[in-house]
Amino acid sequence: MTSTMSDYLDLAGQLMMVRLFGTELDADTDAFLRTHKIGGVCLFRQNMVDADQLTRFTGALAGAIGPRALVALDQEGGAVVRSTWVPAPPSAMALGAANDPQLAREVGAAVARAVRALGFNWNFAPVLDLNNNPHNPVIAERSFGADPLLATRLALAWMEGSESEGVACCVKHFPGHGDTHVDSHRDLPRVDKPREELERFEFAPFRIAARAATPAPAVMTAHIVYPALDPVNPATMSRAILTGVLREEFGYDGVIITDGMDMHAIAHRYGAGQAAVNALAAGADMVMAIGTRDTQIETVHAIAGAIRDGVLPLPDVEAKLARLGKLADAHPARAVAYAREQDDRALMARAWRAGLTALGQPQRPARGSRVRLVARADVVSDGIAEAGVPAERIAQALGILYDVDLVTFADSESFDWSVLPQDGRFTILASTSRRRYGPNARAGWRPDLHLALWNPYQALDFPAPALMSYGFAAPALEAAVAWLAGEIDAPGTCPVPGFERQ
Repeated sequence: MTSTMSDYLDLAGQLMMVRLFGTELDADTDAFLRTHKIGGVCLFRQNMVDADQLTRFTGALAGAIGPRALVALDQEGGAVVRSTWVPAPPSAMALGAANDPQLAREVGAAVARAVRALGFNWNFAPVLDLNNNPHNPVIAERSFGADPLLATRLALAWMEGSESEGVACCVKHFPGHGDTHVDSHRDLPRVDKPREELERFEFAPFRIAARAATPAPAVMTAHIVYPALDPVNPATMSRAILTGVLREEFGYDGVIITDGMDMHAIAHRYGAGQAAVNALAAGADMVMAIGTRDTQIETVHAIAGAIRDGVLPLPDVEAKLARLGKLADAHPARAVAYAREQDDRALMARAWRAGLTALGQPQRPARGSRVRLVARADVVSDGIAEAGVPAERIAQALGILYDVDLVTFADSESFDWSVLPQDGRFTILASTSRRRYGPNARAGWRPDLHLALWNPYQALDFPAPALMSYGFAAPALEAAVAWLAGEIDAPGTCPVPGFERQ
C-alpha cells in the first residue's frame, strides 16, 4: 500500500507536543489538533484561570487529541509551578535540605493528586540536574542538591509517589544542566568537562534513573553542547548523546522528549522544522514545538517530509509511537476528584518547614522589635518561574510580630544602599528573586538577618546570618515567620557546597 503525504503528516503530528495560546479550546485550535493528529499539549500559567476552567480545558483537549492524549505541565515545586492555587509543593532543594525520602514520596504523590484532578497525565518533573555551580542562572533550588546519590534517591522517591497517583514524570535535563553559567532559554550553554567527570557527576542520576527497578517513564533533553561527547550538536540534536549514551549505554527504553524548541539555544540557530527533524533523528521520541502556530505547522511538515524521504525511517517512527502510546495508556488523561486537598496543604506546610535551613547562627529579633525590612518591590515572572512574592506581602507577614518599616528597591544594582537609616532598627533583607546580588549591593552593606526566600546562593552574597527557605510560596513564608516567632527550629542542611559556615 502506497503512503501519501497525508499519512506522513498524521505520523508527524503524533510525534509533537504543542503550546496553546488561550484558556479555552476554540474551533481553530480544535481543528488544528484533529487535522494534524497532534500527540500532546503543554499548558502554562497563561492557559490557566481556575480549577473549573482548567479542568474543562484539559478535558476538551483530551477529547480532541484522542485516547492517547498527553496533557502536560511543569509542576516541579518551589518557583516552577503552573497551577498556583493548588497546595504549594516545596522546591527540590528544600526536599534535599530535609533529606527524607519518605517525605519526598509523599510530596510527589500530593503533586500528582492535584494535577490529575485538573486533567493532566504528564508532569515535567522532577529535575535531576546536580547543581554545584553557585552562578547557575536557571537551576539552583530546582535541583535536589549536588550529591548524585542523595539527589537520585529523593527524585526516585518523588517519582514513585507521582506514579502511585497515576501521573507520569519526566526527569530533566539530560545529560545535566546544573553546572552552567548560561540559561538555555537565552543562549546555548556549553559544559566543557572531560567524559570521566561527566560520568561521575552529571550522568550519575540519569544513569540510575534509567536503570532503576522502575525506570523513569520519560527523560527531557538539554539544549547544551557537551564537547567531550559531541563537539557540534547540543544534546537535544546529538545522536551520540541521546542514542549512544542514553539508549545504548544506559539501556533506556522510555520516552525521550525535547525541551521547548522555541528556546533561544535552538530557535536562534536552527529553523524550527530542521531542528525537530534533527532531534528525532538523534533519538528523541517527541518534539516540544511550543513556538507559534506557524512554527508548529512548519515543524509538522518538516517531520512528515523526513519520514517520506527516509531521513526518519518508518520502523524508527513506529518504535517512537509505541513508546509514547505505552506512556499514555499507563496514564490516562482524565480528571479525577480531588478528595485530599486539605490534607495535602498540611503536608506541603510540613515539608517546607522540614527544609528550612539556618546559616551562620541567625538571631531572632524579640517580638515587638522595631524592624526594617528591605526587599525588591515586586518580582515578575521570567517565563520559567512564577512571579515572586511582593515586598508588601512579606511586610504584612512580619507585621504580626514586629513594628515594620519597609524599604523597597526596583533593582539592587542601581539602588543606593547608603540611604538606609542607621537608627537602631534590626534590618532584615528578604531576597525574593533568583538573580544573585551584584557588586553594588555587596559592597560594604550587611543586614542583621538575611531571609533568602528563593535562591539559597544569595545567602552567600552577604557576610550575614541567613535563613533559607528555597522558595517563596505562602507556606515557605509562613515557615520563616514561625521560625522568627520561635515556634519552630530550622532543621534543614543545605545540600550543595559552599554553606559550611552554618
